[in-house]
Amino acid sequence: MSGQKPVTPSPDGIEASVKAAKTRGSPPVHLWNPPFCGDLDINVAKDGSWSYLGSPINRFELVKLFSSILKKEDGKYYLVTPVEKVGITVEDVPFVAVDFEVEGSGETQKLTFTTHVGDTAVAGADHPLRIVIDTETEEPAPYILVRANLEARIDRKSFYRLVDIAEHSGEWFGVWSGGQFFHLIRSDDLPD
Repeated sequence: MSGQKPVTPSPDGIEASVKAAKTRGSPPVHLWNPPFCGDLDINVAKDGSWSYLGSPINRFELVKLFSSILKKEDGKYYLVTPVEKVGITVEDVPFVAVDFEVEGSGETQKLTFTTHVGDTAVAGADHPLRIVIDTETEEPAPYILVRANLEARIDRKSFYRLVDIAEHSGEWFGVWSGGQFFHLIRSDDLPD
């Protein structure tokens, strides 16, 4: 016997642990590798809303706290503290990019995206944009990498704004940001 008390994961325990370990800035989740303690019935819906045991988590501060300790490993999502790691369910990706700001134009343009929990990411080599086309509906689903394997789905209004500022480069229609050109659609596939 190790003498340690067994840990039963709970949202309150995770919140207390993170508050105790948190310093200024983002928690160093990439440095934490505690033992897996089991799964929690926490779900992040496609629209970015969080729920516990089927009930919505309406406290923005709690959602923001949990999102700050989110980690993705081998395709699975975990809430991680220095002492425990618990699995959660994410329906699509954990974040929604709800807006972006444009600075400059052309190849020197920078697009800074903001998520529903306040994270920001400048699209570029470290934060690429990608488009997934639904095979059934043929609708595009745009994403941006926010941090360490965690993406945000770009909301519809922001995607329409991207299309408005997009331009042709070679055989592609897309946007520039951070010195990178991100493809939205082949120029030949644009409707007339």
